[in-house]
Amino acid sequence: MSTKLNDPFNVCTSLKDERGKLLGEFYSLPKLAAHPSMERVRRLPISIRIVLESVLRHCDGHRITQEQVRELAHWNAKKPSLSEVPFVVSRVILQDFTGVPLLVDLAAMRDAVAELGKNAGCIEPLVPVDLIVDHSVQVDHFGTSEAFAFNLQMEFKRNRERYEFLKWGQEAFKTFSVVPPGVGIVHQVNLEHIAQIVFAKPNGDGAVLYPDTLVGTDSHTTMINGLGVVGWGVGGIEAEAAMLGQPVYFQTPEVVGVHLKGKLKAGVTATDLTLRLTELLRAAHVVEKFVEFFGEGAASLTLPDRATIANMAPEYGATMGFFPVEHNTLDYLRAPGRSQDVIERVELYFKAQNLFGMPSAGDLDYTQVLEIDLNSVEPCVAGPKRPQDRVDLKDLKSSFESLFQSPVTEGGYAKPLSERDCAVKLKTPEAPELKHGSVVIAAITSCTNTSNPSVMLAAGLLAKKALARGLKVPSFVKTSLAPGSRVVSDYLNQTNLQKSLDDLGFRLVGYGCTTCIGNSGPLEPVLEDAIKEGDLVVASVL
Repeated sequence: MSTKLNDPFNVCTSLKDERGKLLGEFYSLPKLAAHPSMERVRRLPISIRIVLESVLRHCDGHRITQEQVRELAHWNAKKPSLSEVPFVVSRVILQDFTGVPLLVDLAAMRDAVAELGKNAGCIEPLVPVDLIVDHSVQVDHFGTSEAFAFNLQMEFKRNRERYEFLKWGQEAFKTFSVVPPGVGIVHQVNLEHIAQIVFAKPNGDGAVLYPDTLVGTDSHTTMINGLGVVGWGVGGIEAEAAMLGQPVYFQTPEVVGVHLKGKLKAGVTATDLTLRLTELLRAAHVVEKFVEFFGEGAASLTLPDRATIANMAPEYGATMGFFPVEHNTLDYLRAPGRSQDVIERVELYFKAQNLFGMPSAGDLDYTQVLEIDLNSVEPCVAGPKRPQDRVDLKDLKSSFESLFQSPVTEGGYAKPLSERDCAVKLKTPEAPELKHGSVVIAAITSCTNTSNPSVMLAAGLLAKKALARGLKVPSFVKTSLAPGSRVVSDYLNQTNLQKSLDDLGFRLVGYGCTTCIGNSGPLEPVLEDAIKEGDLVVASVL
């Protein structure tokens, strides 16, 4: 027998599959919208409605009141309330650098309870918590077939005590799980394996259905927004509160709608689009706002492309970069082998909530609407210092020369252009020259890029073409390949493109965050000496 749900607005209803089998009960947003004066719910942004569902489901008159439900249901696009939203998330995701201190706090709580003569086992996260170990690998060894094994061995040697503590945590807490080193980057593992999209929480002999929502202790937690999951990065205190079932509070946000039109041209990648959007959205001042993508252009993007865009939300300043659930989402769920029952549950639930499908222009209310034609996006890079400083590839040389002589206060290097061709010979048998602008680190890495099959396959094809033309990487460049998950290695090996990358020097060094967070490892001493001797402005390319 199911436990009666708390339902002050009388909106709970049953969801059945096409065969009439009961899947569970859920808090119906369409039923809420049918209440007098609640009609506005139908035109709320998808992201706001998912947050509203959580507020509605947890309304108990104490932690969350009926007035707070009404206030969010009446969200005003042009002038949102200044009130805080009490958001109870479905789960929490951690990486090892920021996650270990949270586990220490849980252990300390258990010690305190035990000292009081109580059952220490009563201290337990009230929502599922997943910790992915991905921030501790360093590129000590590169360019050889033994690099991955060597770096993994060094990682375990350096972090043995931390990893033993994490293993204890997984065994001690029922709702705390650990993904070990050498598996992948937290955000890609979240996409491929952890995300549920719709939870089915047992309730007696039935279930309560609700959207997958989360907070994480990493700024790029937003990558999961590409899958239609509401979530973002928070600090340790907020994450601990969420682990213990408490609301995460944030001010009622503005929501910027981004209307994507057209399709990307051949040769233009999701990374190019992301850098263009970062430039656009930084200029639109979207800090602490939700960004929600819609339109025919958004519908044309693959799920990995959406995840790439969502991943960069911290760089364009938004709390989220959200894409709604639709058929591409379901196709992506099939790829890693999620069951048909799970996929059917996701589709039926989101359709029952009127949350399924890509909105068109005018369907929903947004604080502001921006437009971008995907056909206008060109190949580009960003930098050298900030992700919003986008540079078209054709302008890269002139951009570097301009920054080379610009004042430091303007993001430049304050060097006379006459020094541009200054060179220092490396003290090695080959004696290659190092000069201003030389690339010394070339890393195929980052949770943004190495999780996107089209970008990774393009890298492999580029390597293959380079080898065919007799090109090679200079001996002084530190090359590395750190994929977002082992799935990347699978398809690179199956297409034989990993061999091309290997032959060019981009051999596997690990699965995790490397160069992006400063874990590129040291340069060769002879290289460091040359850079210091010539006071050279050198580059890394990620």
